[in-house]
Amino acid sequence: MALVYQTAVARDPANTARVTGGVEVRPIAGALGAEIHGVDLGRELDADTIVQVRQALLEHLVIFFRDQEMTPEQHKALGRHFGELMTHEFVEGIEGHPEIMLIAKEKGDRYNFGGTWHSDMTYSEKPPLGSILYAKEVPTYGGDTQFANMYLAYDTLSDQLRTTLDGLRAVHSASRIYGNAGKLATLDYQAGHRGTRVSPSDLAEKTAEHPVVRTHPETGRKALFVNGIFTLRFQGMTEDESCPLLEHLYRHAVTPEFTCRFRWEKGSIAFWDNRAVQHYAINDYPGQRRVMHRVTIAGDRPR
Repeated sequence: MALVYQTAVARDPANTARVTGGVEVRPIAGALGAEIHGVDLGRELDADTIVQVRQALLEHLVIFFRDQEMTPEQHKALGRHFGELMTHEFVEGIEGHPEIMLIAKEKGDRYNFGGTWHSDMTYSEKPPLGSILYAKEVPTYGGDTQFANMYLAYDTLSDQLRTTLDGLRAVHSASRIYGNAGKLATLDYQAGHRGTRVSPSDLAEKTAEHPVVRTHPETGRKALFVNGIFTLRFQGMTEDESCPLLEHLYRHAVTPEFTCRFRWEKGSIAFWDNRAVQHYAINDYPGQRRVMHRVTIAGDRPR
């Protein structure tokens, strides 16, 4: 018998779109995600609009905007409404703006950046609050991004497994991806991915320990907080001992009913809550170019 998940989040099912002060919020899936209309992110936002955008983010976990135009300075100003900006240790920014990551795939590249389910930069002692990704150039088809709700990933586990996970911590590291011996350092990857400028470093060997289940600092809800890129093992256990349960959690976390999928257009923006979301950039547009700019907002120490 198949297990059926209840994927509804805390929103009124009778109200598929909500308009407040000219800001319209339209959910796009049952698990998470909403498009926001009536907001020009290239203009200075008033305090009430910022509050509404933040509330939509907390309610829907990832929010999307269409037909936007922003300069790099406006992009950074938007991010700073929600916190300090982080500069990525291993990925270069655009010229003159180190806070804005260049995420690009050239026509001849085989690999893309972010092409595995993950939460951003969980190897940090204080992983990001979230990121704001801006589409500058998109392929004629493909290149969508999927997002997964980590509240649902936690809530739908058995009572016994939730009790077990509530007491565990996990070790995270960037070594598999950004270490000098990691994937991004290999000649094959460098030859197949020239768009995003990555600098492998011994600094990637450092580790951070986080609870396997974190409590969101603003909503108070519990979310699963492990991912297949940066989580190495459970604290006090070897990688071999940790692997079976971690692999189960990785698969469970991205159950289709927990996800939404966003089709990019030039000028589209996605803003996701990294504390309760994983995401995955789909690499299904061979021979086409895709260019995105991303600012990342500093977060707090998971608890």
